Amino acid sequence: MAIYHGIRFSVRPGVTGEAVAAGLAAMRDAARATPAVTSFVVGRDFGGDYDYGAVSVVADLVGYAEMMNHPAHLEVDRAGLPLIERFASFDVSDDPDPELGARIAEIHRSRYAANPDVADLVSDLDDHRGSGAPGGSAS
Repeated sequence: MAIYHGIRFSVRPGVTGEAVAAGLAAMRDAARATPAVTSFVVGRDFGGDYDYGAVSVVADLVGYAEMMNHPAHLEVDRAGLPLIERFASFDVSDDPDPELGARIAEIHRSRYAANPDVADLVSDLDDHRGSGAPGGSAS
């Protein structure tokens, strides 16, 4: 079994191409730095209303929590979220646990409680929805 964590986002008007390229490179570096991430892709988002996206694969909830709370991931959040206008996250899994969505949502709630500055950055987005939305639940 596995959990596929996806994000889609659009950058704020005026963000330079250089800043976007640096942010995407930082996302790739963060995925490589996180042992729980077994594979990932970061790049342009095609066929939707967003500019870019990423999907990271982890084996289970332990790996999911490790990925969400890894210092490299939190660093990318702190540097990248101010550049983002709209953001959506989602999770797909073949795990049959009916409580998986609630457990994923709890990982995000705990993460924001431990990192209120990141929660504030997410709350400042013009549009944020999905599995990691503060105060929300897993999609």
